[in-house]
Order: sequence, then C-alpha cells, then structure tokens
Amino acid sequence: MSNYLSLTLTGVWKVLAAGLVLGAGLPFVYGLGLRALGIGTTTTADGTTTKANATGKLIFTICLAIVLIGVALGLMFIIATGLGKQLVFHGILPAIEPKK
Repeated sequence: MSNYLSLTLTGVWKVLAAGLVLGAGLPFVYGLGLRALGIGTTTTADGTTTKANATGKLIFTICLAIVLIGVALGLMFIIATGLGKQLVFHGILPAIEPKK
C-alpha cells in the first residue's frame, strides 16, 4: 500500500509541476515583461510622464517573444494531436510528423 501511495504522490507532483510551468509560467513571464516596460518611467507632480528606457523595452521584447513562442508551440501541439500526428523537435526546430 505504501508503494501505491508513493507512486500516486509522484504522479501528482509531476502534474502540479507541469501545470505551474505551462499554466502559470507564461502569464508570469508576460507580467515580468510589462513590469520591465515601466523601468525608468516616472510621473512628475504636474502629470508629465517620462518614457521608458531602452533596457525596459528590450526586456519586454524578450519576454513577449518567449510568450509568443510558447503559445505557438502549444497551438502546434493541439493541432498535431487533433490531426492524429505528433509534435517532434529536430534540434530546436519543431515539426509535425505522423505517429510511429
């Protein structure tokens, strides 16, 4: 019985970790990008606002690229599965191939 409980908890941990990484990871990265976009932005007492600096824009662009790549890979996985195929990676490039 102890072995069964151990296997169950191991499976639950894996599902929880995948959910956190895939489910909450992309919104977190997007939030970091939005937060970085505000780096260097200030508002004075009279209401004038200075623009964000180049570092914040660069960090935002990188975070947005990561989010868009994650969304594209997720859509590719859903489409491949719906067509009865599989998503495979050749190096870093994804491809849709027939299931073996």
